[in-house]
Amino acid sequence: MPTSAVRPAALQATSAAHASHAAPPDAHPVPDRHGASLFTADPDLRALLPLYLPADLFNHLLPHLERMGALAGGVLDELANVADHAPPTLSQRTRSGLDAQRIHKHPAYVELERVAFAEFGLAAASHRGGVLGWDKPMPPAAKYALTYLFVQAEFGLCCPLSMTDSLTRTLRKFGDPALVERFLPNLTTQVFDDLYQGAMFMTEQGAGSDVAATSTRAVRDDSAEGGWRLVGDKWFCSNPDAALAMVLARVEDADGTAVDGIKGVSLFLLPRTLADGSANHYRIIRLKDKLGTRSMASGEIRLEGAHAYLVGEPGRGFVQMADMINNSRLSNGVRAAGLMRRALTEGQFIARERRAFGKRLTDMPLMRRQLLKLTLPTEQARTMVFQTAEALRRADAGESDAYPLMRILTPLIKFRACRDARKVTGDAMEIRGGCGYIEEWSDPRLVRDAHLGSIWEGTSNIVALDVLRAIRREGSLPVLQAHLQGLLRDTPLHATARATFEAAIDSAAALAARAADAGADGDVMARQAASALYHVTSAVAMAWEAGRIGSVRRMRLAQLVLVHRVLPQDPLAGGAEPEWLAETVAAPADGVAHAAGQVDQVNVF
Repeated sequence: MPTSAVRPAALQATSAAHASHAAPPDAHPVPDRHGASLFTADPDLRALLPLYLPADLFNHLLPHLERMGALAGGVLDELANVADHAPPTLSQRTRSGLDAQRIHKHPAYVELERVAFAEFGLAAASHRGGVLGWDKPMPPAAKYALTYLFVQAEFGLCCPLSMTDSLTRTLRKFGDPALVERFLPNLTTQVFDDLYQGAMFMTEQGAGSDVAATSTRAVRDDSAEGGWRLVGDKWFCSNPDAALAMVLARVEDADGTAVDGIKGVSLFLLPRTLADGSANHYRIIRLKDKLGTRSMASGEIRLEGAHAYLVGEPGRGFVQMADMINNSRLSNGVRAAGLMRRALTEGQFIARERRAFGKRLTDMPLMRRQLLKLTLPTEQARTMVFQTAEALRRADAGESDAYPLMRILTPLIKFRACRDARKVTGDAMEIRGGCGYIEEWSDPRLVRDAHLGSIWEGTSNIVALDVLRAIRREGSLPVLQAHLQGLLRDTPLHATARATFEAAIDSAAALAARAADAGADGDVMARQAASALYHVTSAVAMAWEAGRIGSVRRMRLAQLVLVHRVLPQDPLAGGAEPEWLAETVAAPADGVAHAAGQVDQVNVF
C-alpha cells in the first residue's frame, strides 16, 4: 500500500483518539495522555538545547521540535503500536513462481519511515544542507534532539536511521570518491522513493564481538561489479533488505591463503541491486523472531559470490568499521535516553492524575521516591547524549583533545544508559499498574525495546572494556578529567557541593586509572570503573547545565546523582523526606532559561 494511502487513515484515527481523550482528566479513573505533545511535556529539553546548539539553529528548529513532539505523542505512537504488533514477513517467490525475495513491511511502518527519512531527514541532516530548510549540515546535537523525540514513539526504525546515517559517514570518510559520488545522493535524499537505506553486516555465528574471528571471504574478481566477491554467512543483519550494507570480510588470495586475525579483515560496500538492475548474489535466509524492535526486520544473510566494493585500505576493515560502530553506539545511547524519557513522562502523568485512597499518587511519599529513581538516570542519559554529541562535533572539526573525549564518552553512554533503560522502563510500567502490562499501552513495547541497547553493537562487558581501551590507547582519562574540571570552574556551586564534586572526579578517575594500568588483571574492574565515570561525568555536566539555565531543581538533581549513585550510603540509616523533593520530581513549570539565582546555595550533601 502506498504511504499516501496510509496517512489520511492514520491521521483520522489519531483525530478520533484525540476526541476520545478530550474529556477532563478526572472524568475517568484510568489516565491516558495519548495525543499530548512529548516536547511540551518535557520543558527541560527546551531549556537545555540552547546550551548545545547555536542560537539561530535552535530558533530555526523550534517549530520542527514542536511538530515532532506533537506527532510522537499521537500519530507516530499509534503507528508504532500497529507496526510493533504486525512485524515484517519474508517471501521467497512471487505468486507466479519467480525467485524474488521481498520483505513485506506493514503500511504503518512504511509511514514511520516516510516521516523519519523524508519529512524530517534524520539520516541526512548531518551530511548536507537543505534539511528542514537549514542551509548547511546540522551538528550532531540537532539530529539527536529530533531523534530523541521520535524514539519516544518508535524505537525499531531508529536502527535503520542510525545505520543509514553511519554508513554515509563511513563511506564519505573512507570510500573512493567515485563511490561516494555515485551513492551519496540516494543516501541523503528526502525523496522517499529514491532513498537508499543502509545496514551493516558484521556478526557471524562464530564472530560476534570477536571480529578477528570473521570467516566471510572476499575474493578479487575483476568481472564483478566493484571488483570483489563475498562468500559466507552473516548471522544478525538488521534492515537486511537495505539498498547498501557495510560488510566485514577476510581477503583471500588466489591460492586460497588469507591473513589471520584482525589484520586480515577488510571493509566492503554491498549493494542490494547491481547496476544492471539485477539482484546481487546474496539471500536473506530467514527473519529473526525478536523480543523487541519487532517493527523492524532483522535476518540472516548468505553471501553467494555477492559483488562488493572495497572501502578504504585492505586489512583495516575493523578500524574503519569502528567509526560506524561508535556512531551506532552513540545512537544506542540516544535511544535509551528517549525510552527513559517516555517512560518518565508516562509515570509523571499517571502519578499526577491517578487517584487512590483519596489522594493523587504523587502526593504519596513512596511514589515521589519512585519518581526520583526514574528521574535521575533519565536526566543523566539526556545530558550525556548532548555532551557526547558536542564532543563529536568538536572532534569532526579537528579540535585538539576532542577525539579522545568523544572516544571515552561514547562507550560510557552505551554501557550505562542502555542498562539503566531496562530498569527505568520496567519501574515506570509498575506506576501504571495492571494496565502497564497490557499490550494496548506503550509500556510493554518500551520494556521489550529497552533490552536491545545493552546487547547490540557490543554487550555491556565488551563496551565497559572499551572504556579501558580508550584510556589506554587514546589517553582519554586526563582529557575527561580536564573537561569535568573546566565545567566545574564554570559552575556556581555551594562550597561543600564543589568539594564533593571535585572529590568524586578524583576518586572515579583513580579507580579507572587503576583498572587501566593493571592490564588484563584490571579488566575485572571495567564495569565498576565505567559506571563511576558515567555517574560523575553526568552529575558534573548536569550541575553545569543547572548553572547555565538558572535551575535550582536541576542542581538538586545533579547532586542527587552523586548521593544515590556514587557516594557511600548506610542502607539501614533511613531518613525523612526532604521538603523540596515534591517539586524536584515534578516537571518544571517552563522551558525558559533563568538567571542563576540561588543555584550556588543548593547543597544536598
